[in-house]
Amino acid sequence: MEIKTHDQIDRSLCGNPVVVEEGRSEVKLECLQSMAADASGLVHGGFIFGLADYAAMLAVNHPNVVLGGAETRFLKPSVVGDVLLAKAECLPSEGRKHCVKVEVFCGEDMVFSGAFTCFVTKEHVLAGK
Repeated sequence: MEIKTHDQIDRSLCGNPVVVEEGRSEVKLECLQSMAADASGLVHGGFIFGLADYAAMLAVNHPNVVLGGAETRFLKPSVVGDVLLAKAECLPSEGRKHCVKVEVFCGEDMVFSGAFTCFVTKEHVLAGK
């Protein structure tokens, strides 16, 4: 399926799409040394959130999709060298509002889960600026 959103995103920071289908996506991210928050190699949660957010955007896959809110849980720490896989699935939508369930795994272990509320706007959020 053609990717219709976030076409200029830095995939080294937000992950590489491996599945993009109607209403779902899977995105893989290798945790790099530049993502470490400290000397132990703990990966900053913002990178994991970015991966999950990107997967949610791809599940909706519309040029004007934006994030409205998210309820998330970090379940286990991630470290440099981990390979994460975000799996996103759209739940039944209400017009322009899309609720997307995202789970992030490191191997068999779930490290993050979230419910993302996305909106498809009539025009790009920066149109006219």
